[in-house]
Amino acid sequence: MNLTDYVKRVSEEDFGLPFKHEAKWNPRLRTTGGRFFLTDGHLDFNPKIYEAYELSIFRQIVRHELCHYHLYFQGKGYRHQDDDFKQLLRSVDGLRYTPRLTPKLLFSYCCDVCGQTYHRRRRFNLERYRCGSCRGRLFLKNQSYDG
Repeated sequence: MNLTDYVKRVSEEDFGLPFKHEAKWNPRLRTTGGRFFLTDGHLDFNPKIYEAYELSIFRQIVRHELCHYHLYFQGKGYRHQDDDFKQLLRSVDGLRYTPRLTPKLLFSYCCDVCGQTYHRRRRFNLERYRCGSCRGRLFLKNQSYDG
C-alpha cells in the first residue's frame, strides 16, 4: 500500500480537503499510532498498528493525524486539548487513543497460610517477600493478560 496515496484519499473522502505533504512509515514509534510534524507538515505512522489491527482502526488513526494537519494549516487549535480539535475528531470519527499493541501481563500471588491474594504488574522474588497479613509464604498462583 502506498501510504501517501492512502492518506490523500482519506483526506479527500473524510475531510474534503487535500493532503499536500508526505506520509511515512516509522517503525521506531512504540506507543503512538502516528505523529504530525509541524516543521515540514509530514505525517509518520506506526506500521505495527497497521499489521496488528484491521484497516478501519488504521483509518481512524489516519483521521486523527489529519485533524492535527488540517487544523494547523487553517490556523485553528490543533492540539489535543483544543476544542476545535475535539469537535473535528468527533465529526470524522477518529480515534482519541491508539489501541494497545501488547497486553500487560498480570501476576497473581497467594499466601499459603491465610489465602490472601495479591495482583501485581511486576514479578517479585518470593524468597524475599512475605504476606502482609500473616507473614506466611507467598506462591505464584497464575499469570494472565490484561487485554
